[in-house]
Amino acid sequence: MATSEVLTWLLEGDASVRYVATRDLLGHDDPALQALVATEGTGAAILAARGSTGHWGRGFYQPKWTSSHYTLLQLSEIGLSPTHPAARATVRLILDSEKADDGGLNPSGRRRPSDACVNGMGLRYASWFGATDEQLRSVVDFLLRERVADGGFNCRHNRAGAHVTHSSLHTTVCVMEGVTQYVRAGGSHRIDQLREAYATSAEFLLRHRLLRSERTGEVIHPEMARLHFPARWHYDILRGLDSLAAERFPRDPRMDEALALVREKRGPEGRWCANRAYPGATHVPGERAGSPSRWVTLVAERVLLAYPD
Repeated sequence: MATSEVLTWLLEGDASVRYVATRDLLGHDDPALQALVATEGTGAAILAARGSTGHWGRGFYQPKWTSSHYTLLQLSEIGLSPTHPAARATVRLILDSEKADDGGLNPSGRRRPSDACVNGMGLRYASWFGATDEQLRSVVDFLLRERVADGGFNCRHNRAGAHVTHSSLHTTVCVMEGVTQYVRAGGSHRIDQLREAYATSAEFLLRHRLLRSERTGEVIHPEMARLHFPARWHYDILRGLDSLAAERFPRDPRMDEALALVREKRGPEGRWCANRAYPGATHVPGERAGSPSRWVTLVAERVLLAYPD
């Protein structure tokens, strides 16, 4: 459990940090505090950037981090009310106009293969912002078709000429988070198959001890052992652990190395620093790399609350 000093520090932060910390670390979902996410700080600044077309940026997927897709993902992560009318309207716009012939959300055109990573993230924020089962049915169907034989997901799985037999941690965690939010929101379409897909995806993460190659045992990429917020489409150990914690997935010894790494990164004042942000323009400045990060600290505390030492 976070120390009183760390909790005080978190509760002195942006309205979004205050709300999510109160909800997830103190167990109190405060609607009045959540309402401030839309009117103060980060949430207000992001909402103000929405254009007259109903989109952020230049539409569904461009530019990368300021597009509607990644903006809605961030707004759901920071706890904007699921009933917020602007966010709901943009979700409807995307679901009505951005589906390809394969049923997936697709920024590349109707006839090109859709991407499981994009659709996992889309399922997450669309479920958060109130999309119906009917609106999400084709997205669920698409994702279930995209599961790789090893139990996870890979965004290259359906590319022409590709023969993908091994999943990607990046794509798999995006789909896991989408499934969790869809189920939490009361989604019911093919729910048993989604739960099975989540379970095999979690096993895929655990077989990799959340960061190591199954083939060599080496860390897959140094960035996976670093901590980021927001992670966007990228995977790291904190995001992997948080995705398991969100589903109340039982503790497993194969989590131990990743949990130990998270604990080791805690600073002397009980806070965690963020690593450098992924490059690209954003609506609001990110937390400075190497300095204590309220968001990374909040997520780390949420993980350690779910998986105590």
